[in-house]
Amino acid sequence: MIWKPNVTVAAVVERDGRYLLVEEVVEGRRVFNQPAGHLEPDESLPNAARREVREETGWAFEPEALVAVQLLPVSDALTFLRFTFYGQVCDHRPEQPLDEGIVATHWLTRAEIEDRRERLRSPLVLDSIHAYESGQRCPLSLLRHYP
Repeated sequence: MIWKPNVTVAAVVERDGRYLLVEEVVEGRRVFNQPAGHLEPDESLPNAARREVREETGWAFEPEALVAVQLLPVSDALTFLRFTFYGQVCDHRPEQPLDEGIVATHWLTRAEIEDRRERLRSPLVLDSIHAYESGQRCPLSLLRHYP
């Protein structure tokens, strides 16, 4: 049997010292996460991040850099391989229905996020913010897509 991790993308969006997070219901629990989701067939990683941010927040997202590649084993049968991007948002569509499970979007400071540590979806939320704040940036040209 070949092991296959779930490939996901996420977006770190910072504006005026606040980070864009989604509040979502996962397994009956309200948690906070960066806009994130699964890579779809024939989709590039940056395009997956663009799509997920739009679907989960109503904002258009333009990735500028890759800030982290994270491997998170959840169980023997479930592991996530997450590509986390940094970028900017524009063209907000507040009337757009958000993805199923998304309760709200929030702009929170790092301190406010840390205060919610027990309600973060995973340790990747703060790890991604730390990577961004420490200046970690890989150019998008590092990523290759061959449709």
